[in-house]
Amino acid sequence: MNIARDSDIVELDGPPSFEYGQKVRAKINIRNDGTFPGKEIGEVLVKKGDEGYVVSIGTFLQQFYIYGVDFVAQGRIVGMKRKELLPVEAATPSEQEVA
Repeated sequence: MNIARDSDIVELDGPPSFEYGQKVRAKINIRNDGTFPGKEIGEVLVKKGDEGYVVSIGTFLQQFYIYGVDFVAQGRIVGMKRKELLPVEAATPSEQEVA
């Protein structure tokens, strides 16, 4: 049986998937696991589709990158794993308005 677990993956062998200031989108609802102060355990902090900006990049268990994402509309910064995020593509120059 070949079972892939988070514990089998070491992201720190490579560079972070996201950069400081990069716009990202939540792939799933994120609930408070007890580490977010002022909110009840299980309370939704970020909804699927919410967009924010990477403001910090840390590590967890010497294995994973944890991205501090500032969800401006929600007024909170939430730590998230790579698998919980999608990049929001920047508009190409041809799609941008020319002033």
